[in-house]
Amino acid sequence: MKIMKGLFTLKHIMTSYYFDYNATTPIAPEVREAMEPFFNEHFGNPSSLHHLGKISAKAVREARRKIAACLVIDNENELIFTSGGTESNNAAIRSALVSSGKKEIVISAVEHSSIRSLAKILEKEGYIVRRVGVDHNGRLNMDELRSCLSDQTAVVSLMMANNETGVLFDIEAAGAIIKSKGIPFHVDAVQGVGKVSINLRNSLIDFLSLSGHKFNAPKGTGALYVRSSMPFKPFVLGGGQERARRAGTENVAYLVGMARACEWAYANLAAESQRLKTLRDRFETLISQKISDIQINGLRAPRLPNTTSILFKHVDGEGLLLALDQKGICASTGSACMSGSPEPSYVLKAMGLSDDEAHASIRFSFGRFTKESDIDTGVAIVADTVNYLRNLRSRAGNSQTVILRESKG
Repeated sequence: MKIMKGLFTLKHIMTSYYFDYNATTPIAPEVREAMEPFFNEHFGNPSSLHHLGKISAKAVREARRKIAACLVIDNENELIFTSGGTESNNAAIRSALVSSGKKEIVISAVEHSSIRSLAKILEKEGYIVRRVGVDHNGRLNMDELRSCLSDQTAVVSLMMANNETGVLFDIEAAGAIIKSKGIPFHVDAVQGVGKVSINLRNSLIDFLSLSGHKFNAPKGTGALYVRSSMPFKPFVLGGGQERARRAGTENVAYLVGMARACEWAYANLAAESQRLKTLRDRFETLISQKISDIQINGLRAPRLPNTTSILFKHVDGEGLLLALDQKGICASTGSACMSGSPEPSYVLKAMGLSDDEAHASIRFSFGRFTKESDIDTGVAIVADTVNYLRNLRSRAGNSQTVILRESKG
């Protein structure tokens, strides 16, 4: 860990074990290298007609082509660059509503906050939002999905992979139900791109959102796939960038970086997926051996290879996170976008967990730079910490969170 003079004291020097890759990922070395020329000598505006602008415009075209190839998109112009997953999600749903003139949308009960928050605003605007439930393992209820569809449904929006549990929805089966009714289908693939194979040439997906910082590209990069047969109304207005579908000067360096990251992810997808699954399974096995009274949320459903959500019974999740952070472990109680919320995870509650069980669940997510030695050390730290907190709880009731906060201060 690099120490900056004047900002840290000795008590802050520790080895960090980063188990929060679903929140964000570090920029990979080859991504940084690809971006570097566009911060300096190739700084032109892609819309400019001079030679510096043409260099940047070519770089944007190449970035689009590379990402399209990774996702098996035949027409690269079906890919619109955005600022990230949140913008892409909002743009897809707003466009479908405006284009159709219909007043109903369907989402799942466990969608990301960028979809949930939009849905709540749409309800205030007079739209009807139907929410499809999941079972106790986080799998989508297909019968309920079917019953929610009508001739007034403007769009169905479902996530490919859950950010908290890693549970993968059966997008192919859901798509077959949705498209049999002729309804536009949006997929939030923010947690899926770079981790699972995606073939949009042979899919039933009409809109797909992705975010670069989930696969070792910079924050503030994203894209929205829009099938060419789908009408699209711009969400961000201004100039004529992105074929007049998303205004704003393109962030050339970052788009180059996102394309390079996407290339690496899909060139190494099979091997890296197996490596991460092995690490994830090792983490779960060792945790199960060292700690009693735990539950792996979504264990019996298909999951991302890098993600585990674990319920540590008789422990407060926030107190556990504070204690783990003091020992160098970076993990999460759920979505990074909902951090600091006093409410229990709506994802876990939709799966049937109680408030206390949801509060006691921690997400660990691994990535490209996670090593086996990190797993072994991390398990040892988590086990020691959980056992300590349980002992503290038995002696002092439910006050460990307060005690930890006071000791941290």
